[in-house]
Amino acid sequence: MAQTQTGRLIDISLVSLQEPDLSSGSAMTFSPSSTFSKIAGSPSSSPQATRLQLHPGELGELVVRIKHQGDTPLQLQFSVTGDVPRDWWQLRTEGSELPANHQMEAVLYFAIASDFFERPLSPQQLPLRLDYKGQLKVTAISPRGDSEEHLSPFEVLVRPPSLYLDFLPDIYRRIDIVGRFLKIFETTFEPTVDILDHLWAYLDPLTAPRSMLPFLSHWVGWSFEAPLSLEQQRTLIRYAMEIYRWRGTRRGLRFYLHLASGLPLDDHLPDESQKSIGIHENFSPGHVLGQTVLGSSTILGGSRPCHFSVHLRAPDNYSLDEALIRTIIDQEKPAFSSYDLAIETPSDSS
Repeated sequence: MAQTQTGRLIDISLVSLQEPDLSSGSAMTFSPSSTFSKIAGSPSSSPQATRLQLHPGELGELVVRIKHQGDTPLQLQFSVTGDVPRDWWQLRTEGSELPANHQMEAVLYFAIASDFFERPLSPQQLPLRLDYKGQLKVTAISPRGDSEEHLSPFEVLVRPPSLYLDFLPDIYRRIDIVGRFLKIFETTFEPTVDILDHLWAYLDPLTAPRSMLPFLSHWVGWSFEAPLSLEQQRTLIRYAMEIYRWRGTRRGLRFYLHLASGLPLDDHLPDESQKSIGIHENFSPGHVLGQTVLGSSTILGGSRPCHFSVHLRAPDNYSLDEALIRTIIDQEKPAFSSYDLAIETPSDSS
C-alpha cells in the first residue's frame, strides 16, 4: 500500500515493503454494505493508514519518499508518534537537507523479538495486543522560515508467520481470521512434521536427545556400564557395531581405547612403539638351542603363550582413567590371554 500526500513545498509517499494480505482492518467485518462502500471508493475524512504486517524475528520497513520541486533547499525534521513501542522501530534518513528539485528517502525499520508469541503474559497484558497505530510527521522549513507539516498515519499488524496459508486460494489469504484459525492447526501439527523431517537426527547417537540414548543403546545391544561422559557414551553407541566387528583383535582394541580415551589412532605410524596406543603381541618360537635369550624369549618357571602388552602415551596434563582402561581391555581381550598395561606421560620419560 502506498500513501501519497501533496503540499505546497513537498510531496510525500509512504510505502510498506511488507504489505499485509488483509483486505480490511484487523477487525474484519462481513457486512455487504461496508464491503460495497470500500469497493466503490467512498470518500474518507482522513487519509487511509499504510499497513505493515510484521512477523516476529523478521525485519519490516516503511519507506518514506519525499519529492521537492521547488527552487530553494529545505530543512526537514522527522518525528514518530503513536502507541508502537519505542524499541520496535528505528528511523534512518539520508540527512536533514533536501536540495531544490531533488527527492530523498527515509526508512522506518521495525523488528520484534522472535519469541513474541511465546512470552508469558501478566493479567494486565491480557488479551495480547496485535495491532498498533502511529504517525510519521515530516516538517519542511524553507530558508524564508515558512514551514509545512505532513502527517502520514500507519498501522503495524503483528502476525505469526503461517505456512498453511500458502495452500489456500488468494481470496482466503486476505481474510485475517482464516490465517489465525489455520495457525492453531499449524502450531499443533508442525512439531510432528518437523520430527518426521528430521527423524535421522533422532536415530543418530551423536545428535539424538539424551532421553533417546537408552533406546539406541539397547537397539545395538550396547550394555557397557562404566563411568563415561555423555559425549563418550554417544560416540561408543555410534560405533558399537564396528567395535563388535573387530572384537578380540588388536585393531578392535586400539579403536575402542581411542574412542574411550581420546588418544589418536596413529595409523600412519608403522612402529607400535611410536603410537599413542601401542599394542605389542609377544609371540616366540619357544626354547630353540642357539637362539634363546633368557628373560626375552625364554622364561624360567613357566611361560605366557598368549600374552600382549598395551602401552599408552598421553601428552602432558592429559588424564587417563586406568580403571576404565583395564575394564575395556578385560572386556575386549580373548578370555585365555593375559596382558600388561603401561601408561606413560612426557613427565615420566623426563
